[in-house]
Amino acid sequence: MPELDVDFVRSQFPAFASAALKGQAFFENAGGSYTAKPVIDRLTRFYHDRKVQPYAPYQASQLAGAEMDEARARLAAMMGVARDELSFGPSTSANTFVLANAVRLWLKGKKAAIVVTNQDHEANSGVWRRLADEGIEIREWQIDPETGHLDTEALGLLLADGKVKLVCFPHCSNVVAEVNPVAEICAMAKAAGAYTCVDGVSYAPHGLPDIPALGPDVYLFSAYKTYGPHQGIMVLRRKFGEALPAQGHYFNAETLYKRHTPAGPDHAQVAACAGMADYIDALYAHHHGLLPATPLARNNAVHDLMRDHEVRLLQPLLDYLAARNDLRLIGPRRAEGRAPTVAVALDRAAEPVAADLAQHGIMAGGGDFYAVRPLGALGVDLGRGVLRLSFVHYTTKAEVDALIRGLDQVL
Repeated sequence: MPELDVDFVRSQFPAFASAALKGQAFFENAGGSYTAKPVIDRLTRFYHDRKVQPYAPYQASQLAGAEMDEARARLAAMMGVARDELSFGPSTSANTFVLANAVRLWLKGKKAAIVVTNQDHEANSGVWRRLADEGIEIREWQIDPETGHLDTEALGLLLADGKVKLVCFPHCSNVVAEVNPVAEICAMAKAAGAYTCVDGVSYAPHGLPDIPALGPDVYLFSAYKTYGPHQGIMVLRRKFGEALPAQGHYFNAETLYKRHTPAGPDHAQVAACAGMADYIDALYAHHHGLLPATPLARNNAVHDLMRDHEVRLLQPLLDYLAARNDLRLIGPRRAEGRAPTVAVALDRAAEPVAADLAQHGIMAGGGDFYAVRPLGALGVDLGRGVLRLSFVHYTTKAEVDALIRGLDQVL
């Protein structure tokens, strides 16, 4: 496998040519990534030339609808699912909320349980926990309070009596960052008669998932953290999606991608999501040439390019942080087993430290990042929060070196 050409990658992002951002290294990517040029170009074209109601018989409308359809079809193909198994919504939190309401109706009056974790971002935890008000039993799969790890043996015990109908868990946490064994967990849940809902928001920026290989029934992530516009993307496999009561207009219930999206879509942003596929294809072509490959194979190859680069940059940062005795590094110490989202607990409030880093050209964040449950379970002082240092494949070694120098100055 070739090494990632970071110069080519950065040429695809206008932010790196921006005078306003010159001299600053971006380490709050887990909060939202820079946007790829193909996405910006498509969004600009839509607003200039196609900002009309789509799917009408006139040309501008036909072109608008075609671009929306293109985004759905190409992204679905890259993740190995049918085009109608992918839907867009205003955010992942909103998509999860709607999905939880469908599950509430599906399980109403049944003696059923749902498994949630205390490793999750609140968006994939709170909405499910509130279903306890409907008489649905909520079982918490708890992390190790020292490491943040989720033990699959503990999940097996939660599944043992056959009452669990849905298991909700993250591909990786936005503070712990350990990459959970999604395929193993999904297989365990399926064997116990349960569906699975995977929050992929913190993993997808590091490579879009191969859904058939992983096996989830729902996979959720955010386009604005994946080099695209502010949209939530939901992969909802057919069997589960058709089993759940429809949440959209009654006359759209037979169309799977409309069945659980009650809000009207943001036409321009949906269309611009095709630029995410443009970007993945551009990376594939640059590194592998124009060899025949399925969209899923191209996506998997780009995923591996991204992860290989990130792992090489991440290990020195982890080693540096693990060697310090004035902070607590959260999550795995080996880069291969985690995403490059690095949270550290300090002996003081984290947000002012992030502000100090900004004076050294480092853009980072401090706080709880809506991960109140995992941080609390880990014994982190929520008043202080954590300093979060997150990067993606467009980050360079020089930027990681600058981050380490900046940390030396402010810690």
